[in-house]
Amino acid sequence: MIIRLIAILLLMLSAGSALAQQPEQEQRALFKQGAKLWPVYCAQCHNARPGSEFSPAQWNIIMMHMRTQANLPAQDARALTEYLKSSH
Repeated sequence: MIIRLIAILLLMLSAGSALAQQPEQEQRALFKQGAKLWPVYCAQCHNARPGSEFSPAQWNIIMMHMRTQANLPAQDARALTEYLKSSH
């Protein structure tokens, strides 16, 4: 159990650093795609909330959970994560 948790945390850290290193143009494209995907995936169950409600690290954890719950494709999950983390 603890080994799994550590593995998940390491995966999140590496994913967070990979997103931070993306070119600005790619981040903008992901943000725009995430804004389009919000009503498709998220708004069916959740009311709109400001991205600043959670820290970027918390959004990573939330989206990892929601990706499995909503069966989100990886690219869509990345776009939604970028949208939520950037919409402060």
